[in-house]
This record gives sequence, structure tokens and C-alpha cells, in this order.
Amino acid sequence: MERWPTTRLLSTAARLVEISWNEKLKSIGLTHAGVIAMQVLAAKGAITQAALAEVARVKAQTMGTTLARLELHGHISRHRSDSDRRSHVVTLTDAGIAALEEAVKLEQDVLAPVAVDTSRLRDELRMVVRGLAGLPAVEQESGAVGTDAPQG
Repeated sequence: MERWPTTRLLSTAARLVEISWNEKLKSIGLTHAGVIAMQVLAAKGAITQAALAEVARVKAQTMGTTLARLELHGHISRHRSDSDRRSHVVTLTDAGIAALEEAVKLEQDVLAPVAVDTSRLRDELRMVVRGLAGLPAVEQESGAVGTDAPQG
């Protein structure tokens, strides 16, 4: 690993974190993708499935699969839009809110065994994400509910 480029270290770390988090989430019937969708819903409120996919930066078909699983477990509900009968509006259920709260706790446990300054790591990773996504750099982000709150 000493000779690995930063990009390889970052992608390997991301995969290992996701594997560890998914193992923890499995105990409450969730996946990483499901938690991301639920965090967006918690921050944005009821939105269309297409808008949810766009915010989460995934394809609509991928989001549909994720939402089907969340709906099966009672974490979200979907209904046809009153304004556009072709689209579905997605909302987080009370069970989904409770599951999301538990998922946030589990997420904080993922890096617990690693001796790392998670606050500094978060700052650095936000800079990477903002830079690669073409977003403006900001000194302090306002943590929308469920989207950026965990400090673990």
C-alpha cells in the first residue's frame, strides 16, 4: 500500500467502509443505497422518484430498485403525483425515520476501530467531493437533517 496512488487508497477505503457499513445495516434490513435515499427524503421531504434519483446521483432505474426494497420494508411510501400521473412521489414513513436514526448510529460505529481524526477526514473528503463535482468551495456547510450530520 505504501506505493499506491492516493486515488487507489481512497477507492479501496471507500469500498471497505461501504462493506463494513452494509454489514451493520443488514441487521436492520437496510443497505447503503437505501440509507442515502432515506437521507435525501429526510432533508428534502416528499419528492418525485426522478428528483430523488437525480439528487442521489444515480439512475432512475437504480433508484427504483432501491425504493422497491425500502417500500417492502415499510420505510417509504410511493404514490402517483397529482400533477403528473406518470411520476411517483416518495415519502419517508415513521418506520423509515426510526430506521434512519438507527442507521446513523451504526454509521458512526464504522470508523470507531480506526485511529483517525474523523472531523479532519470529513473536511478533506468534502473538499474532494466538492472539487470533483464542480461545486463551489465553502468553509462551513449547513448540515441538512440526515445528509451530513453524522460525525463518526
